[in-house]
Amino acid sequence: MFESFAGEAIGIVKGNKRSPKPWVIVTRFCLPNETVRVRLYWNKRLHSFADVIEVVTPNLELRDNSRIKCKYFAECGGCQYQMLSYDHQLKLKRDVIVKAYKSFSNLPDSSVPIIQNAIPSPFQYGYRTKLTPHFDAPPKEHRKKKASVVDEKVVKPEWLKIGFNKAGTHRVMDIEECPISTPTLNNALPSVRENIYRNIHRYEKGVSLTLRDSLIIPNAGPSTSSTSLEAMPPSDPPVPPPSTATTSPDTEDSTDDALSTMLSQHVCITDPKATVRESVGDFIFEYHASSFFQNNNSVLRPLTEYVRDAIFPPSLSPSTATSSPQPMPTHLVDAYCGAGLFSITLSPYFEKIAGIELSSESIKAAQHNASLNSIPSSKITFRAGDAGDLFATVRQDFPPSQTVLIIDPPRKGCDDNFIQQALDFRCGTIVYVSCNVHTQARDVGKLVDGTKEDGVGRRYVIESLRGFDLFPQTAHIEGVAVLRLV
Repeated sequence: MFESFAGEAIGIVKGNKRSPKPWVIVTRFCLPNETVRVRLYWNKRLHSFADVIEVVTPNLELRDNSRIKCKYFAECGGCQYQMLSYDHQLKLKRDVIVKAYKSFSNLPDSSVPIIQNAIPSPFQYGYRTKLTPHFDAPPKEHRKKKASVVDEKVVKPEWLKIGFNKAGTHRVMDIEECPISTPTLNNALPSVRENIYRNIHRYEKGVSLTLRDSLIIPNAGPSTSSTSLEAMPPSDPPVPPPSTATTSPDTEDSTDDALSTMLSQHVCITDPKATVRESVGDFIFEYHASSFFQNNNSVLRPLTEYVRDAIFPPSLSPSTATSSPQPMPTHLVDAYCGAGLFSITLSPYFEKIAGIELSSESIKAAQHNASLNSIPSSKITFRAGDAGDLFATVRQDFPPSQTVLIIDPPRKGCDDNFIQQALDFRCGTIVYVSCNVHTQARDVGKLVDGTKEDGVGRRYVIESLRGFDLFPQTAHIEGVAVLRLV
């Protein structure tokens, strides 16, 4: 029997005379109370990792294989939950956050509020705006051999696999389509794959491709939607984009207005150095195809609006600000700001905003996006550097009690230096957004525990915890924690 945890199933095998201690088996694609046959592929102390061969006794209350839309499911490592109803996926993801704070925050239960239900994604399939299929270098005996052509069609070499890793391995499996990706990317994938077939003899090493869904950029040059030879090593052939644009399913036929029509037209970008354009509410964002930006555009507006409402709850509205013990937030510090998603979408609500990011390329994109959305540099500034250095630059002009700190770090979370500087500066409100709720729980625990002995108005409490489903059909969940000084 198995119990589910964080997208993997953990089974306990009872001890016997040869091995009196119980043995733990970790596998994927199993559900609680299922009996399965597995093949062990990695043994460690008191536990093993395994692949499922057969589900002997399925959990019919939860498992419904008719829901599965991907022919590669249970082989490809990308999705884990396609056999579940979406409501149950959200329940499991909420449970992941509950267990993360119980195991990693080092806080008593009384300090952790009831975790709210996860916010669903508007799209459960067809949402992913970025694909990075990859392939290995040709085997020695196939190098320099051109692909065969039959009836004017290029034939894929038998050895070639273009796709993603098989679950639990580093072996590439061939993937011709991905149902969680947008129609724009799936429509482009056949031409991208055919180009690899045609030019595989020119590759000397394995390559990871980039496909990004982008709004059409008016008056864009050819490099926006085509691959520049200068962007790739000389031995790597270009990957052509699709020849036609597609229409976004959520805006198709919504209006005859020319601007709305333009904004609903999507293309696939395959040049890592080309510009990608997205809209989030009334804001436009542009960035290099190779740089980081959230991969589920459909949930970004609900996410940014939730963060806005968490920062400015009814008790802190302008009409009650004079009677509230907490001053109205007026300044925003955006650590790990990336291309400026939170800084720019929240800009109407703050007097001054400062963002910082290690990637100088992302900072250039953030500065460009501020200009693109007509936000003056007197109001919003971005600089490249370590997130911990940001507090020294804002200490003079940003009143801590009226400053909001947004933290959106990489999966590893924040280092101790950043946590200490955040504690020293003591912003009135902290919003911590994370793709790894386990490191988020650890860091939030440090922020709360680091102020527990301080006086009134100097202690952080967790006001709310909630998940956002940026990755339907997978075990991943984005966590949003709101901390307030009391």
